[in-house]
Amino acid sequence: MKIGKLLLMAFSISLFVSCSNDDDNNDNTPKGDYDNGFFILNEGSAGQGTVSFSSDDFSVFTKDAYTAANGSDLLGKFAQNIFFNGDNAYIIAGGANVINVVNRYTFKLIAKIETGLVNPRYGVVKDGKAYVTNANTYAPYGKPADDPAVIAGNTDDYVAVIDLATNKFESKINVNATANRIIEKNGKLYITEPYDNDKLLVVNIATKSLETSVAIGTSANTMEEKDGVLYILRGPYGSRSEIVKVKLSDKTTSKITFPEALDGAGYMDVYNDKIYYTVSNSVYSINTNATVASTTPIVKASTVANLYGFAVNNDRIYVADSGDYKADSKAYIYNLTGTLQKELTVGVGPNGFYFNN
Repeated sequence: MKIGKLLLMAFSISLFVSCSNDDDNNDNTPKGDYDNGFFILNEGSAGQGTVSFSSDDFSVFTKDAYTAANGSDLLGKFAQNIFFNGDNAYIIAGGANVINVVNRYTFKLIAKIETGLVNPRYGVVKDGKAYVTNANTYAPYGKPADDPAVIAGNTDDYVAVIDLATNKFESKINVNATANRIIEKNGKLYITEPYDNDKLLVVNIATKSLETSVAIGTSANTMEEKDGVLYILRGPYGSRSEIVKVKLSDKTTSKITFPEALDGAGYMDVYNDKIYYTVSNSVYSINTNATVASTTPIVKASTVANLYGFAVNNDRIYVADSGDYKADSKAYIYNLTGTLQKELTVGVGPNGFYFNN
């Protein structure tokens, strides 16, 4: 479950939108039923998460690919994130403390990683190891900041290190803070701290230790990297929305502060040389070298009640509506000028798009 929803319901994602691009495949022959298309991760509610699939040309659609491939086996509650490594996909179910390892083209289950995880969130891969943020315990509402339970909930998150050769939990890296989205670049992990924390965490993979963090402001959410720059969306909790740019070579920062009309920015993605971001059910874009935000939407998804998943890829804009977290909901695909291309009925609480070609 996404942190915002978990907290609001006495408490995912992210990246995101999170969106993930996979390795190029020069052989056009499909490797399985789920090649040459995209997955929609459905969080689920009190029930189980699911994964929907559509081919790129929309001619093939499977509403629940995991069940289609694995029968009665359950994916787990609150499906949060998918990341890839080679021919494998790793599906994090945060409410079940499990990572389901499947073949990314057939979706057949290979293994379940069920140890060393407590409320897992997002994962990345480097040199045969997975690094997965874990929210651990959550700070309770209604108690003062110096309450031991609040302090623990805000400082006990960690990164689980998993050996992908054996699919076994290996160790953990304590971050002494809260941890959510994660990106790996040049042997370092960059981790956003949501809500009241105002730092970008930096972990050196070789030493498994924290380096000097970067001040970026509170409520950091979606994060993307392009050409040595991290783009981080802040908001909408407790402050004016911003896009913070962090130059990784020297950790210098610059910001695009949104006008009041764009308060409540939700998701962001970087595609080609443009930054795409959402406010309510509208999508906007600016060049990566822009210094001011655009207030003119390129998509206004009037049928979307709560935009909960977002990505830009393959010259398309992908938007998901959470619905009521009880019934199946919708995903919408637009071209880059805002024309609707396809509407899909997916599972409960669609929260992310992942691309498999």
